[in-house]
Amino acid sequence: MSAVPLTRWQEFRGEFTKLPAFMRRDFLVAWSYRMAFVTDWLGLFVQVVIFNFVGKVVDPAAIPTYDGQQPTYLEFVAVGIAISSFMAVALGRIYNVIRQEQLQGTLESLFLTPTSHATIQLGSVVYDLAYVPIRTVLFFVMVTVFFPAEFYWSGLLPTVAILVAYIPFVWGIGVMAAAWTLTFRRGTAMIGIFTTIATLGAGTYFPTDVFPAWIQAIVQYLPLTVALQGARDALLGGAGWADVVPTIAYLIPFGVASMFGGLWAFRAAILRERRSGTLGTY
Repeated sequence: MSAVPLTRWQEFRGEFTKLPAFMRRDFLVAWSYRMAFVTDWLGLFVQVVIFNFVGKVVDPAAIPTYDGQQPTYLEFVAVGIAISSFMAVALGRIYNVIRQEQLQGTLESLFLTPTSHATIQLGSVVYDLAYVPIRTVLFFVMVTVFFPAEFYWSGLLPTVAILVAYIPFVWGIGVMAAAWTLTFRRGTAMIGIFTTIATLGAGTYFPTDVFPAWIQAIVQYLPLTVALQGARDALLGGAGWADVVPTIAYLIPFGVASMFGGLWAFRAAILRERRSGTLGTY
């Protein structure tokens, strides 16, 4: 008796139901290393402490205004840390998942399962999709409680929406980095360089108008720059949903292009490794 072929919808639903298993796995792994939570939050706290002191020597007039509001340097940089740190966390996460599977010798077995490459890659970040927004909200609460900083809490949900629109772009870049890892086995340095350049160029720690005009003309179009500007408008200037919609609309095409580019690069890397018989080597 021949098997009845699955419809597209059934295939999609079958792949989608696998995502909770990835999320459960990553949660259990993260929970088994509780010190990682402590060091993550300690690192964020230390950054804020440092920039709280740096802000004491920064001319307040050098900080941009948002809807006529003049934020402190700490408020300005806190939004930058919250948004840009997600990129570092997500990129490192996607890269480390592939690298860990390589080192454990389970990568080839994973790809032999009836699971699509897109599901495997999305599954590797689904835990972060839930954790990062929670992490961002708690971060702003921490800054408000322990430091002299004030934010427009009405701008929190619009900021989370911007972050959600920005996630696919970062995910696509992370998948490209994973493809690099499959081929060259190492990629930490490249990821670190990319993250540093993007973070500094987007204006995480200082306004972009300190750059030469030709650099400003480039960085103003970077997705991270646009996401930061939108988040600061919402949290520091009280911008509402109508004001952040253009930011979200700008980020979506970058996310789509990044996702398709990342999946193409990842699939090409897998095919190459299978042809050479080195998929399971590290």
